[in-house]
Parts: sequence; C-alpha cells; structure tokens
Amino acid sequence: MLKENHSTPDVQSDREIIITRIFNAPRELVFKAWTEPEHITQWWGPKGFTTRVEELDLRPGGRSRYVMVGPDGTEYPAEGVFREVVPPERIVTTDEFGEDYEKMTDIDLPQGMVLTALFEEIDDKTTKLTLQITHATADDRRKHEEMGVVAGWNSSFDCLDEFLVKQSEPQQNGFSVTLPSDREILITRVFHAPPQLVFEAWTQPEHVKRWFGGCSSMTMTLCEIDLRVGGQWRYVLHDSSNNIEHALSGEYREIASPDRLVSTERYEPVPGSDHLNTLTLTEQNGKTTLQILIQHQSQEQRDGHLQSGMEAGLSESLNRLEELLVAS
Repeated sequence: MLKENHSTPDVQSDREIIITRIFNAPRELVFKAWTEPEHITQWWGPKGFTTRVEELDLRPGGRSRYVMVGPDGTEYPAEGVFREVVPPERIVTTDEFGEDYEKMTDIDLPQGMVLTALFEEIDDKTTKLTLQITHATADDRRKHEEMGVVAGWNSSFDCLDEFLVKQSEPQQNGFSVTLPSDREILITRVFHAPPQLVFEAWTQPEHVKRWFGGCSSMTMTLCEIDLRVGGQWRYVLHDSSNNIEHALSGEYREIASPDRLVSTERYEPVPGSDHLNTLTLTEQNGKTTLQILIQHQSQEQRDGHLQSGMEAGLSESLNRLEELLVAS
C-alpha cells in the first residue's frame, strides 16, 4: 500500500499544521468517505475511538458536530461551520472544541482553528489528501501540537485507509448501503439461492436463529414470528461482550411470498424508533437480489440508525445467511 504519512508546518506560516496522505482509492470515494455520516462513523478518530455524527449540513454556512468517544467512554465533541464546499476537491470549515469538551478539561485549548481538506486526483485510482490546520496564533498551534493533534490525525488516516481498502475491494456479493432520500436507507445483497429459499430463511424461526444477530458476540435468545398480516414478530439478542440485551419487534403489513415482505420495526430500548421495512427478492440468472428499503420518520432518526453500526452488523448477518443458504 503506497502511503505518504507525514506532517510538517508550512514554511510560510508558523500558525499552520499540514498533514498529507496518499490513498489508493478514487478521489470521489475519498470525498464520499469524508462527507457522508454512515461512512464517517466507520473511520473518524484515532484507533480505539468511535464517532457519532450529531449534525452535518454540508454547505457554506452549514454546521457540523462530531462526538468522538474514547475507549474509556469519555466524549470529545468538535463543532464547525462550513465556509467552502467544492465536491470533490475542497472543504474549508472552522474547527472548534465543543463546550462540553472545554468544561471537562483544564487544558488551555487552542481557539479559532480553520481546517482545509484538499482532495487531489493523482490518477483514477489514487488520491492525495492534504489537511491544513490554520490557527489564530503560533501559540495556539503549539498548544494543538502538544495535545497530540498530528498523531491523532495520522491514526485517523490509518483508519480511513483501512476503510477505503474495504470499500475499493470488489463486492462479489453486491452488498451496498445507499441513501435514496433523507429519511431512507436501502440495503442490497446478492445470494446464490432462489427467492423461495431466501424467503424461508428470512421468515422461519429455526432458520433466523442461525444467522440473525450482527457481530459474533451476539446470540439470539428469543425469536417469535407470527407470519400473517397483522401478526407480530420479536427478536431478543444477548451481547456477551457487555451483557446487554437488545430487543427488536414489529408487525407484518404485507406478505407476498417469496417476493415481498413489509413490516414495521422498532428497537425497544429507544422510544419512537419505529420505522417501516420493505423486503423485496428478485431472481436473475439463478441468483436472488435482496433489497431492504428502510423508511424512517425523520432524517435524525435515519442518521441515528446509520451511526448505530447497523451497516457492519447487517453485513455480518447477511454473510451468515449466505453460508446457511449454501449449506441448505
């Protein structure tokens, strides 16, 4: 993997930090990973951190708010206002520590930072990313460096590099997550099995128990399915890594075996999380394309779902479903 991983102050200004990295990925993909919440949450922050995107209005004057969460659970909020957005070439935004961050630390934090991200196309498969952090004063730059900003960004870029490698690899199973509208999520996956077999594996408890559940630490302790219009379904998952139970439930609205299934879904621990799922199965050349259209009540609800780790969890579940189908 070709990398350029260094940081150096601009020789013309003692107020700047410049970090560059070369990624083996198309510029459009790098820009997308930098600007779409469902991707940002998968790499932003140093290794061991997670990030949730609470606000992202990608336009001049629009605001952003990201909250990085450290391994010990400490939250580090950062906020900004976009000044320039030129897809897929350039983003300029202010960059400030959130008020919550300021209250929890005695560090004399740098102020008045402006972050410029430049995306330079080297060729159709390689992108140079230049990150320029401009501070109000040379003293503010020094404070920022002493906080470990260079090491932090380089670690984040390592995470971005890993994410881009996965995104650039050919998806033989056709798995993708797209956003048709500001309230919708569309999941697509191809299976080497006929629709009838996929539909049965999706709707019969003895099969669902064998593949549903996200990460490997999850086990299904309850699977109830009353497969009729107006019938209820309920799954309970136990996460052995933290001893937490996750309950999901809903009602079937439409059933057209083996092509279509419409149901509501709610994540029981979160009030008002109800949304509508439409499953369609389409056969072509001996394979079945599965699509799940998830329709949320608001963009905020949709973004919260994306930031929950649903993409990684669902990908792992559907891989297990593929294994079950192949073995059938």
